[in-house]
Amino acid sequence: MRVVLDTNAVVSALNFPGNERLALELGLRGRFGFYLSCFILGEVAGVLTRKFGWDQERAGQAIRVIENAATVIDPPRLPEMIAGGHADNRVLECAVAAGADYLITGDRRHLLPLGEHEGTRIINAPRFLSALN
Repeated sequence: MRVVLDTNAVVSALNFPGNERLALELGLRGRFGFYLSCFILGEVAGVLTRKFGWDQERAGQAIRVIENAATVIDPPRLPEMIAGGHADNRVLECAVAAGADYLITGDRRHLLPLGEHEGTRIINAPRFLSALN
C-alpha cells in the first residue's frame, strides 16, 4: 500500500497527539509505503518554523527523520485540479506520481471534497486508520 501524507497531516502529527501522529508513526515504521515530495517537506519545514516557532535545527532534524523513512519524489507538474495555482495541486501531483492508494489530509476545503483523484482515495487520518485495520 502506498500512502502520501499532505503538509497539514505531517505538521499536525509533529505537533499534536492524535490520528495524524499515529499515521505518521506507522509510516516511519514501514507499515506502508510512505511517499512525500520535496515540495511537501519544504512546506512542512516552513510551517513548523513560521507558525509553530520551531527553530531551524529542530525542524531540520524532524525533516531528516521523515526523509529517511519515506520515499521522496519530485513529481512532474500536472494540469491543475484546484484553480488559481493552489499549493494543494503539488500534493495531488505527489499522490499521482507515487501511485498512491491513499492521500491523508485534513484539508476540508480543497482536498477532502475531491474524495478521489486518479485512483488515489483522499481521506482523513481517522478514516485511513480504520481502513488500515
